[in-house]
Amino acid sequence: MIKRTIYIGNPSYLKLKQKQLVVQEPETKEIKGTVSIEDIALLMLDHYQITISNQLLIKLQGNNVAIISCDEHHLPFGMMLPLYGHSEYSERIKHQLAASEPLKKQLWKQTVEQKLENQKALLDLNNRVSEPLAEYRLNVKSGDTSNREGIAAQFYWKHLFENFSRERYGEEPNNLLNFGYAVLRSIVARALVSSGLLPVLGVFHKNKYNPYCLADDIIDLL
Repeated sequence: MIKRTIYIGNPSYLKLKQKQLVVQEPETKEIKGTVSIEDIALLMLDHYQITISNQLLIKLQGNNVAIISCDEHHLPFGMMLPLYGHSEYSERIKHQLAASEPLKKQLWKQTVEQKLENQKALLDLNNRVSEPLAEYRLNVKSGDTSNREGIAAQFYWKHLFENFSRERYGEEPNNLLNFGYAVLRSIVARALVSSGLLPVLGVFHKNKYNPYCLADDIIDLL
């Protein structure tokens, strides 16, 4: 079953009752809605006047729900995940830590190849020029030492939108892409935790300030 993303954008009091997330209006105490905890994959909190009970937080984390809080610009700012979500957590972490460098390089090669294939497919779907991406894909080396991913990205963004430059803090649609990426990253991180993996241990992404390196690796496959 495809689980639900719940967005809260108004002043609300969120509590737990009979295994349900209950959304209550703070002033009138009116119940605005209820959702079964088991049906939720992601809860997004996008208002400064949202209060959530600790009992509800514990129940959400017990069901591997990713909880995202947004800032004043309505962009995802923080994420809460359970510490672990799999019965074989310790064993799987051992395998993750033991992964050899040659294996990681081959995995990243396959990841980049798939990413370029997906980018070409999307350009084709929108009747955009895409032929160079097929050539880039054929020249991806182990570990992508020739940086085909970066070269392909410049081509991809240039041709996907008109007069567009992909930047972290650029004009629209950069902010919309950043929002979508943050939500997708949260869902992937949740799935990794549920699988007994550490999102911080990446295959290619290794930034010491990034707690979701593996999630960023996996997103490149999507």
